[in-house]
Amino acid sequence: MGKIKGFLTEFKDFAMRGNVVDMAVGVIIGAAFGNVVTAVIDLVIQPILDAMPKLEGGGAGFAGAAVSLLGVLVNFILTAFVLFLIIKAMNSAKKLATKNKEEKPAAPTTKKCPYCFSEIAIEATRCPHCTSELKYDPSKKK
Repeated sequence: MGKIKGFLTEFKDFAMRGNVVDMAVGVIIGAAFGNVVTAVIDLVIQPILDAMPKLEGGGAGFAGAAVSLLGVLVNFILTAFVLFLIIKAMNSAKKLATKNKEEKPAAPTTKKCPYCFSEIAIEATRCPHCTSELKYDPSKKK
C-alpha cells in the first residue's frame, strides 16, 4: 500500500509541475486554434476560391495537375497568412497588457566618483581608483 501511495504522490508532483501543465494548455489551445483557422478558411477563403473560374473537369494532363498544385499552394499560403494575422493580433494584445504593467526601475547599485568619474559601489566612502574621500550619504545605505 505504501508503494502505491508513494507512486501516486510522485505522479501528482510530475503532473502538477509547470512544464506538464503548460504543455497540456498548449495542446488544447493549439487544437482550438486549428478549429479557428479551419473555420476562417471554410467560411471566408474557400467561397472566394470556389467563385474563381475553373477548367472543365479539372483540366487534363499537365494543366490539370498544375491547377491542382496551384490550388494547394494558394490554400497553404492563405492558411499561413491567416495564422500570421491571428498570431500578430495576439502578440499585439500581449504587448498592450504588459505595457500597462510597467516595472519600476531597480535601485542603483553603483555611483560615479565625482573626482575621477569611475563607477564605484553606492555605499563606498572612498574611491578605490583615485582614493578620494567621498561624502557619506546615509540615504544610499541598503
